[in-house]
Amino acid sequence: MNESKLSSEPDGVERCWWHGGHTDYIAYHDNEWGQPVACDTQLFEKICLEGFQAGLSWLTILRKREHFRKAFRQFDFHKVAKFTEKDVERLLQDTGIVRHRGKIKSAINNAQRALVMEQEFGSLAAYFWQHEPCRKSRPKKIDAATFSTLTKTAESTALSKDLKKRGWSFVGPTTMNAFMQAIGMVNDHLTGCVCRPKIQAARKAFVRPN
Repeated sequence: MNESKLSSEPDGVERCWWHGGHTDYIAYHDNEWGQPVACDTQLFEKICLEGFQAGLSWLTILRKREHFRKAFRQFDFHKVAKFTEKDVERLLQDTGIVRHRGKIKSAINNAQRALVMEQEFGSLAAYFWQHEPCRKSRPKKIDAATFSTLTKTAESTALSKDLKKRGWSFVGPTTMNAFMQAIGMVNDHLTGCVCRPKIQAARKAFVRPN
């Protein structure tokens, strides 16, 4: 591993170091993290899972993701919004997910808030992508030291504040920054990572929802 924290393990391809050499995490890094997302269901899934991750590692969530999808009706927020206390108790018994009452109830609450947002903006995508940081606010080069300073930004703080005002929960500034990174609202792959130019191209081609 070099000083910029690019990792060439296990196949000699230089990537961001945080995959830790785990095959499933490498696949997530290479094929998903940072790809622009406009699908409302995927956006709701990602914001929920980022909330469930709080205090845990993303790898833990990644390995439970299929269980989460089954438990939360593929993250169709129209269905999750109808969950009752009986569903909360059901989910607390589901060993395939993170059994945290507060986070489970938060996902249901956020689904209900998502319905309101959909009515106001036409889609979740239209709302979230209006919070995309301007290019000038982002560093041109990202090494490990720079990456460590990007855990919370002015834009993620503003998004967090607005969501909380709208009644969303488990959407703190750090969680929202991770969400913005995951959905391709920014490109935080390290300079020199094999995926950075691919994400740049994907973001350039991406049609922002309105």
